Amino acid sequence: MVIHTQKETLVKALSFRNKNEKIGFVPTMGALHKGHISLVAKALEENTLVVVSIFVNPTQFNNSADLEKYPRTPEDDISLLKELNNDIIIYLPEISDLYEGSVLAKSYNYGGLENEMEGKHRSGHFDGVGTILDKFFRIVNPDTAYFGEKDFQQLQIVKKLTAIEKLPVKIIGCPILREPNGLAMSSRNKRLSPKQFDEATLIYKTLEEVQAKFRTTSIADLNALVAERFLQNPHLELEYFEIANEKTLKTAKRKNKSSKYRAFIAAFAGNIRLIDNMPLN
Repeated sequence: MVIHTQKETLVKALSFRNKNEKIGFVPTMGALHKGHISLVAKALEENTLVVVSIFVNPTQFNNSADLEKYPRTPEDDISLLKELNNDIIIYLPEISDLYEGSVLAKSYNYGGLENEMEGKHRSGHFDGVGTILDKFFRIVNPDTAYFGEKDFQQLQIVKKLTAIEKLPVKIIGCPILREPNGLAMSSRNKRLSPKQFDEATLIYKTLEEVQAKFRTTSIADLNALVAERFLQNPHLELEYFEIANEKTLKTAKRKNKSSKYRAFIAAFAGNIRLIDNMPLN
């Protein structure tokens, strides 16, 4: 079933809520791939009703060209979801229905999580993410919502959002799915040329090397190693590499045995921005 308005979605969700059925929610921006489908499959396993939203949210883009070029394949997405399970509720809203004439993001204080990594390079991005998810959570009223760990910082932000807004939804993080060459699955991969797709495996290979050397190599030396790997490849431009504390997302200067760390990369293949991350210990 494809639904286009808040009212339709709310009515459908309430009918299940009145039966005490579990509702799972998978918010997406469309251009669905196997990574998205793995989230939906997990939601189907754990809930009676699953709602999947397809909406390219304008308030989380700080680059108008990126917003314009973001891949949109609604017909293919709907077919893919119906093939998986014909009972999925597909929520395909219009901007006017969600933002009601004012396409503006609310401002959130995520306790500093918003100021790290993506927050440094995409001004206002997490305000836009919080704004749309707050709207979706109140419309769908799910028990659980599913997010991929490729956007690990976003995952932590969403958990914080539910605490700030006192939203009774459990946030489930799901593992990164990868292409055969190791590249993290992403809707943006559809914009890569075959050559760029092959070259982008450097991101994964570099993270693997950092993971393998993390125990015996200083963070400063690992930072230098990553910079060198990207300097050797003229087809990819490194935007940032950071080793950060998994909980606080603050950049690590040195290791602490009691902390968990993760490596994060953002890089450009031409004008296509790719991100990835990997746990280190």
